[in-house]
Amino acid sequence: MDSETDAVREHLIETFRPQLARLMKVEQVVDRIHFFTPEQKDQILSQEGNFAAANRLIADVLKPPHEPGWFRTFVDALVHGGCEPAARYLDEEKTPSPEEEAENDQYARLIQILFPTLLDLIDVDVVCLHCYTEEIITEADMEFINDEQNRRNAARKLLGRIVKGPEGWFSKFLEVLRQTEQMPVHNLLTGKSSDDQNGKLNPFMLLDILLICVWKSIHLHSRAWTVFRNGFTSVHVVMHILPITDLSSVTPLCIPDEDDSTAAGAASKEHDIVLRDYQKEVAKPALEGKNIIICLPTGSGKTRVAVYITKEHLDKRKIQGLPAKVIVLVNKVPLVEQHYSEEFLKFLKSYKVERVSGNSQLKISFTEIVKNFDVVVCTAQILENYLERSVSGEDEGVHLSDLSLIVIDECHHTQKGGVYNHIMMRFLKQKHRNKRLQKEGKKTKPLPQILGLTASPGVGGATKMSKTEEHILRICANLDASTIMTANLGQYKKESHKKVETNEGRKDPFGDVIKKIMTDIHSYEQWVVQTEREGTAKEGNQKVRVCAYHLQQYNNGLQLNNTIRMSDSFSFLEQFYNDEMKKKTSPEEDHVITMTETERFLFELFRDNKDKLLELAKNPENENASLSKLRTTILKEFTLRTNARGIIFTKTRRSAIALVQWAQDNPKFDEIEVNAAYLIGGGDQSVVKPMTSAEQKDVLKKFGSGEINLLIATTVAEEGLDIPKCNFVIRYGLVTNEISMIQARGRGRAEDSTYTLVETEGANVAEKETVNEYRINMMNKAIQKIGSLDQKEYNKRISEFQVQAILEDKLRVKKNKQKEIKNSSPSEVKLNCRGCSKDVCTGDDIEIIENMHRVNLTQQFSELFLLKENNTLRERKLDYETNGSISCKECGHQWGTMMHYRGIDCPCLNVKNFNVKLGGKKISKCSKWSELPVKFQDFDYAGHANEMASDSDEEEEEEEDE
Repeated sequence: MDSETDAVREHLIETFRPQLARLMKVEQVVDRIHFFTPEQKDQILSQEGNFAAANRLIADVLKPPHEPGWFRTFVDALVHGGCEPAARYLDEEKTPSPEEEAENDQYARLIQILFPTLLDLIDVDVVCLHCYTEEIITEADMEFINDEQNRRNAARKLLGRIVKGPEGWFSKFLEVLRQTEQMPVHNLLTGKSSDDQNGKLNPFMLLDILLICVWKSIHLHSRAWTVFRNGFTSVHVVMHILPITDLSSVTPLCIPDEDDSTAAGAASKEHDIVLRDYQKEVAKPALEGKNIIICLPTGSGKTRVAVYITKEHLDKRKIQGLPAKVIVLVNKVPLVEQHYSEEFLKFLKSYKVERVSGNSQLKISFTEIVKNFDVVVCTAQILENYLERSVSGEDEGVHLSDLSLIVIDECHHTQKGGVYNHIMMRFLKQKHRNKRLQKEGKKTKPLPQILGLTASPGVGGATKMSKTEEHILRICANLDASTIMTANLGQYKKESHKKVETNEGRKDPFGDVIKKIMTDIHSYEQWVVQTEREGTAKEGNQKVRVCAYHLQQYNNGLQLNNTIRMSDSFSFLEQFYNDEMKKKTSPEEDHVITMTETERFLFELFRDNKDKLLELAKNPENENASLSKLRTTILKEFTLRTNARGIIFTKTRRSAIALVQWAQDNPKFDEIEVNAAYLIGGGDQSVVKPMTSAEQKDVLKKFGSGEINLLIATTVAEEGLDIPKCNFVIRYGLVTNEISMIQARGRGRAEDSTYTLVETEGANVAEKETVNEYRINMMNKAIQKIGSLDQKEYNKRISEFQVQAILEDKLRVKKNKQKEIKNSSPSEVKLNCRGCSKDVCTGDDIEIIENMHRVNLTQQFSELFLLKENNTLRERKLDYETNGSISCKECGHQWGTMMHYRGIDCPCLNVKNFNVKLGGKKISKCSKWSELPVKFQDFDYAGHANEMASDSDEEEEEEEDE
């Protein structure tokens, strides 16, 4: 089945996902899907509640790659699993009409509102059998219900299955109630009188219904009370007083999960949003529709406040009949899943919530997701890309006017050059454009409300109070904030006990050997290194680049030696040289990759010193003193605490991984049951294999449950990630700025938590930390001063900064246009291999995808490179996946990656791997494509796709001829 058909069917499933999840009986469907593994089935069935399990099942069905016939299998599983109403949504000819849906929803709402009373009235044994006879429920449903010994739980299961019944289930159910003489239930659902009520429905029961509706913030028409006061003759009066659109906001359209014995009692409480007093205080202006920044410490519930504001925003606009669309922006991929599952989806069950990031598997466009969902949690770059598309006219894109509220997490990043600021600059320009249109009496464009969240706006490098104040005001201006809200946390304030552990120097023979090797490289070709330092690498002489590259790796080895074990540093160097040797090995048996004299010398130099380094690495006498301090600190925390759970922050991914291995190799840690794991970033800019979003989520889940009690992380865990029950934080030789310090310190969420600094050699941790303490104090004073400003003065300064920002942006755009005018022709760009100077291609051969990826699909280029597997590449992005690296056939130097984009293999070039000439002039150290004043041709997807299709047809014809 072709990918386009799959995409359509995936879109169909996503469109009706809420209905499918609501109507599905998971345990009767899951075993009928043959392409699920036993592990997948277990994971689906282990979800908490039928609705969550159904969503997990749907997600696994949508997960590519698809087997042939996957869609038909899914539909058949629904049909044969007793879920025909769900299957109807996937058949264009049988899809329920809006009128049918509305009627069905009305009946389901009625049962939902009366659910607690029905549980007490209904005779399950009699009604269940007759419901099966009338084909309202299936035989499997009946067995599922009869297996339950508790009568109320059995009633819960029965009602839960009835509302998932086939078309006309409500009428059939009423007939069953009449036949089985369940008249109290029948009268309750139809509104008919009981003999002792003189023709009127029990007013106390109706009062319960009305109070439920009022409690759910449904605004009743005044005549509702008149009808109630005079007595009801039908529950349907209630249904007419409360329009279906209003009833839909009562609660999610579903009976509490029929397989959850505690659901009935907990359903109304489980997802209520309860705010503390200080949270209510900071939320007030946003609830009034104002743009604000909420500045609260890490762990104080900023996200929960944002969820509350989002719900109130959606509810209010729904009542007013206004369109509502909320986008929640985050700056890191792991935060997408966290905010989605732990906050917004959990507390906004009556709304459609979705998440999108660079790791998403969704095939439908972001534009369609925004159209079909009420709340979308996504990385900021996704939104910026689609806002740009709407401007460029590339496709439909997304407009700011489509949105009613934007929540910006970690909003202190809304500064020059950041993606948050790009989005907000569009906002500010439209805001000032609206002012002009208003003066001219013309129609303005609606703009969304803005809600910024941060634990610390920082000082922006300021050393004076006035500059700190200016820095914070600029962030407020960029976010169009009418105020920055802070609060006194009172009893909820948590302060970690701070300690500093400083080590003394050590003898370092291992490091001395590395330094001697580096000196030998200098002696081998000293002028080469000097030339590289000046950035003038010459064609035909790659000694410069190769020597400098190897010197950099030895320098990295020295840094590792100062941070982690000598053995880890040795392993790094050994792995580097093994990888370099692999580059000289061709995957094609009849092809030989050239090794230069310089490369041979460098390989031999390492080989000559390898045994000495290994011998020294095995000697514990000269081990890193910083590790000894770290070991003592960890032992103290785990010995003195009953349930110790902590995070160690370190600088690099490699040190995080090595520290986990160090912890696992330590027998003392085994005795006190230390279970360590690492958490690193998902970007592929490092030679270290990144973690996928799923891997990060799994580690955080295990840390939250206590299965892992020592997390060793890079700065990826500093901002935003909700890591509860952590009672000690250690920064191991890592101090950056005051924002990172606040974020890291705030990871210690538990009572009596500690915050420890462990110095590593030459890091000057304590000194830098003191500077950060001073900056934090200055920042807090500046926020207080801004909060005390007269509103007119505040507005004036904000307006001035906004005008300045808009003018600066216009100037930047103007300069860029001038650059474009002076743009060189792509034909003037010439690339040759940075490894061997071989001519590779010209700019005419290069096309650009998504204004980001430069690719070369020419036949000539395909003959120049080798395709190799690369385990450090992330497997899948939103619109494409990388599945290998490409390198020079002559010297093995890496050129870029092989990107699979919408069914086409595209060799993607990284400019830093090439020597670049523009107009015959060498450009020294070109590290980014944006540094080249050249506009490459847009990727011709249709042309390449047609060419591939033609080639495929020719191959099939040749096979048939054979």
